[in-house]
Amino acid sequence: MKEVLKLQNYIDGEWVGSKSDQLLDVVNPATQKTLAQVPMSTKDEVNAAVEAAKEAFPEWRQTPPLARVRCLFRLKELLEENFEELSRVQTMEHGKTIDESRGETRRGIEMVEVATGIPSLMMGHNLEDIATGIDEYVIYQPLGVFGHIAPFNFPFMVPLWFSPFALATGNTFIVKPSPRDPISQVKLAELIDEAGIPPGVYNVVHGAADVASILLEHPDIKGITFVGSTKVGREVYRRCGETGKRVIAQNSAKNFMVVMPDANIEATIPALMTSFFGNAGQRCLSGANLVIVGKDDAFYHKVLDAFVDTASKIRVGYGLDESIQMGPMQSVDGKERVLGYIEKGIAEGAKLILDGRKPTIIGDYPDTCFLNPTVFEGVTPDMTIGREEIFGPVASVMRAEDLDTAIKMANSSNFGNAHAIFTSSGKAAREFQYRVESGNVGINIGIVAPMAFFPFSGMKDSFFGVLHGQGRDVIRFFTEGKVVIQRWL
Repeated sequence: MKEVLKLQNYIDGEWVGSKSDQLLDVVNPATQKTLAQVPMSTKDEVNAAVEAAKEAFPEWRQTPPLARVRCLFRLKELLEENFEELSRVQTMEHGKTIDESRGETRRGIEMVEVATGIPSLMMGHNLEDIATGIDEYVIYQPLGVFGHIAPFNFPFMVPLWFSPFALATGNTFIVKPSPRDPISQVKLAELIDEAGIPPGVYNVVHGAADVASILLEHPDIKGITFVGSTKVGREVYRRCGETGKRVIAQNSAKNFMVVMPDANIEATIPALMTSFFGNAGQRCLSGANLVIVGKDDAFYHKVLDAFVDTASKIRVGYGLDESIQMGPMQSVDGKERVLGYIEKGIAEGAKLILDGRKPTIIGDYPDTCFLNPTVFEGVTPDMTIGREEIFGPVASVMRAEDLDTAIKMANSSNFGNAHAIFTSSGKAAREFQYRVESGNVGINIGIVAPMAFFPFSGMKDSFFGVLHGQGRDVIRFFTEGKVVIQRWL
């Protein structure tokens, strides 16, 4: 019998086995085969990673930006060379389709590409003669050690929302991957090592909540980046505030997809399929509530029927099969959570018109983590399934008599991550983007995912912090502005 791979921590440029006797299985959610075992690292091991990052900071900070960027250029080359392997690993440990994994890998690489522009992005500004013989300027400097608490839904990409920018600006970095699917981060660390990034600059420490707690409490960590649920994000935000750390906490969502009577339905339906059921709905950008606007019953049923019919034909199975359109939930717990919400929807009076609880699966795989697309009709924003993040392939269909009502429905949510409108009216689109309380807004776009050079925004309970990930925001997050006023005359 083949021995199961035991993952190691990457600390100070070395792969180090954990002394912890607590191991969790990393399971392929489609096949239910164990891929590896991940340790729940000890406090001493976490502290060792922080110490390594702290010791590496002074020299890395003094490394010229172009020299730091050359490491990232080399990393980009290595990521391209290993593109397909990285994508396959994501599918195997997470469950998403291979096309979705390729998209995730590409987005991660784009973060590295944008971070290579740091010599320009990190520039300060100046003004001479603010008074007679006095000049003033601003410089931006790195702060030190940053920690990242990663989610399970995008195990490769999400840490790359932050780490290339942290390294390019001269900081050092520690990643705590999700214990559900940590292999992607092991593969990434191997390539970071090969790219020539010095020991201690980038570290990976495995574990669960205990490890995250140590990072949050550690006095030598200057800031934390987090992506996950609002419940945990609120705790991360609070504890960072207590210890004076900077924080980016990107949290839960409940995204409204609004379809106007003048929308191009043929183009809208495919966009909605990807939005609601891509990544099996395990995405903070996923559509959750489908709002069909207008009093015309014929239009309502035209959209609804097309939506349900297309969803019912989605091919569900193991994501390494190129023909598969939706993979399993990442874990049994995730599936049970979704089943619980389906039961609540039925109990609260919503009409279940497409039931995915007994999935049809392409191929001979256990149904342990699988669901099929599920659609409810007659949902209202105050119902549990219309209000809370389900994080699964469940769509809640609502009606609104006009755009004003649809916007008010969206704004009634505690979340404000990525609402979208489908319309051929510029007036309606402008009113929507102007009034809707959402950090990211889509116009005829189902997945409102900002490019690497724009901030990944968020409002209300979907985001805690001031500066967002990606773009110029994240450069400011990882640097401190220092104002210099000088007189030489």
